[in-house]
Amino acid sequence: MRIYSSLWNADDWATRGGLVKTDWSPAPFPASYKNFNANACIWSSGSSSCSSNSPPPTSTPAWLNKKLDTTGQERLKWVQKNYMIYNYCKDAKRFPQGFPLECT
Repeated sequence: MRIYSSLWNADDWATRGGLVKTDWSPAPFPASYKNFNANACIWSSGSSSCSSNSPPPTSTPAWLNKKLDTTGQERLKWVQKNYMIYNYCKDAKRFPQGFPLECT
């Protein structure tokens, strides 16, 4: 198994219409993963082991049903308020026909 990450030139849609410029001067941008443990669904023959219609149905991994407690939700809201500059689930200009399913 491998993990890939990428950075892309998002000068317009991910930067508040270009208001926030990407600073490429510190490139390359190294990244590392420490103590990564993949507990994921398996995709095989056109179906996922996490899918309810996967023949035969398998048990759902615990991580798929995890939810944030009240403290976690408050922390997430704080991070979004103080650090998030773009939310594609609020970008009606990018999705004039409607938002992607993950936004609901």
